[in-house]
Amino acid sequence: MSYEIVGIAILWTFLFGYLLVASIDFGAGFFSFYSVLTGHQNKIHNIIQRYLSPVWEVTNVFLIFFVVGLNGFFPDAAYYYGTALLIPGSIAIVLLAIRGVYYAYNTYGHSGKNNIVYMALYGATGLLIPAALSTVLAISEGGIIVENSTGVHLLWGHLLSNPYTWAVIILALVSVLYISAMFLCFYAKRAGDKVAFEIVRGYAMLWSAPTILASLFAFFQINKQNPDHFANMLSMAWMFIASFICFVGAVYLVWQRRHLGISFILVMLQFAFAWYGYGRSHLPYVLYPYINVYASFTNSTMAYALITAFVAGLLVLVPSLLLILRLFLFDAKYVRGQAGKKG
Repeated sequence: MSYEIVGIAILWTFLFGYLLVASIDFGAGFFSFYSVLTGHQNKIHNIIQRYLSPVWEVTNVFLIFFVVGLNGFFPDAAYYYGTALLIPGSIAIVLLAIRGVYYAYNTYGHSGKNNIVYMALYGATGLLIPAALSTVLAISEGGIIVENSTGVHLLWGHLLSNPYTWAVIILALVSVLYISAMFLCFYAKRAGDKVAFEIVRGYAMLWSAPTILASLFAFFQINKQNPDHFANMLSMAWMFIASFICFVGAVYLVWQRRHLGISFILVMLQFAFAWYGYGRSHLPYVLYPYINVYASFTNSTMAYALITAFVAGLLVLVPSLLLILRLFLFDAKYVRGQAGKKG
């Protein structure tokens, strides 16, 4: 396997990790605020906070690795994406900062607890951040970034009026809520909280159908935005069929209220098949038609160093995340809110 394929596979894996971990985080934040509006705060807020407290500080590590690696493996990415995404990227950073402030006040302070304004900002960023970040996928399909004698320009009018842009944004939003609700189902069930489980189970069933409909909408919009990419996706249709089968299995188990751990594994497989199928069919482009994985790749010495560093990063990051899950999220006392209690 060439350095180019190994490099892009590593980056795509880091981004997939961020997709899963951040989706649970973002969706849980929105559900936490929604529970305040619907009067369910006392029923599900504790479950959500027990999940968020140990993991919020490590969520963005996946994204940082991806951004650093993208610019390291593909130096042209800084020129094209860095120039064009200055404004949307800055918006995403500001939203992440707002979210971080909420975490700090909620975890270490007292003035932020149960404050409706802070909760509203927290819930809103849970949707606005994935919406902002998802526009990169729309831009990568081409036709939205142009290069001329004055430099690289983002065509804002085309970006905002493009149906594919909104298809990707809608898919990002419903996927975040679906992934988060499916995980919270498993987590509430493991905690033995029947009331919270029934509430988040309702969320999971509610957002399951929109997730598939949004996926189909985005899938067919790719044909209009980038016919070559769409043709490549059809050539590996089995990956998207496998994704749909995993979706059906996951929703069925939640509907039946059983094997919820297996259900969430199927959710991860559902998005893994779709994510890697999308990424593989997008090759050889990172940004169509400007960044080609073969023509824009760094030199072999730098590639070897980066691959070594990023594989080492995965070998540290993944076990660390599993350790957090083992010590906190899946600890028998912690998951039931009994940490620090006797007996």
